[in-house]
Amino acid sequence: MLAINNVSKHYGKIKALHKISLNLNKGTCLGLVGPNGAGKSTLLKIIVHIVQDYEGKVTFTSAANTDQKRTIGYVPQDICLEENVSALQNLYFFGRMYQLRGKALQQQAEKVLHYIGLSARKKDKVKTFSGGMKRRLNIGCALMNEPQFIIMDEPTVGIDPQSRRYILDMIQQMKTENRTIIYSSHYIEEVNKICDEVAFIDKGILIEHDTIDKLIEKYAVPALFFTCHHREKLLEDIQVSGDVAPYKNGYKITTANPMLTMEEVLRVCREKKVVLKQFELTHPTLEDIFFKLTGTELRA
Repeated sequence: MLAINNVSKHYGKIKALHKISLNLNKGTCLGLVGPNGAGKSTLLKIIVHIVQDYEGKVTFTSAANTDQKRTIGYVPQDICLEENVSALQNLYFFGRMYQLRGKALQQQAEKVLHYIGLSARKKDKVKTFSGGMKRRLNIGCALMNEPQFIIMDEPTVGIDPQSRRYILDMIQQMKTENRTIIYSSHYIEEVNKICDEVAFIDKGILIEHDTIDKLIEKYAVPALFFTCHHREKLLEDIQVSGDVAPYKNGYKITTANPMLTMEEVLRVCREKKVVLKQFELTHPTLEDIFFKLTGTELRA
């Protein structure tokens, strides 16, 4: 549905994007993952033609090119609502931008209100809404044209856990409708829950792109996590083939031989009479893989 070829963008001397190439098939939910300032928002604005001064090429399928405005829904990171009017009036405004009028406009607005769970508040002014409700209405405005391709830029920033769950459930529903979605975020747990594919972007460069399963299979290495008292004393005598690093309130040992490493840690614990408070085999995450590839924390 979408092909991005060697897209670059500079703001003066600042390199926002550098030769990004990416293909997206219809019905796919792609997680665009990277820390703040990585270039995610710039790439999305290029895709929807908000930013038009760039190098490279962005191509849609012929069906999308026929009436692109009717095909794409864009949810910006900033909330774009008029707060002194009602939710319904906000939806009417965006519906009219897509040439909806009369009964068709009313029906679509009611449909979207039900979809985003705000039917009971449709006549209330937006300034009375919570942050999560505004985020949901912001998404609703992007759905007034019934888009088959939806682009979301950090749609859950700064909202409560209940609203976050509601939005993620909405996206799961969109997936059942075979809509194509680009979901930009630095919340890796959200991406892991809803996305089929992940594209890692850092400092304007596309680091890696594949399905979640293939990325984990390709880059993940088993690790052991442990925490105990006097752990510094314990580390002096542990002889393992792997990397030992502080992790949360303990240490993580990344190793290709987790069972042998586990035996070694237990052996030293017995000799030093150290009692482990926690000791477990950990499963690698997308965040671990991102850090391995870039040396950058997603939420740095």
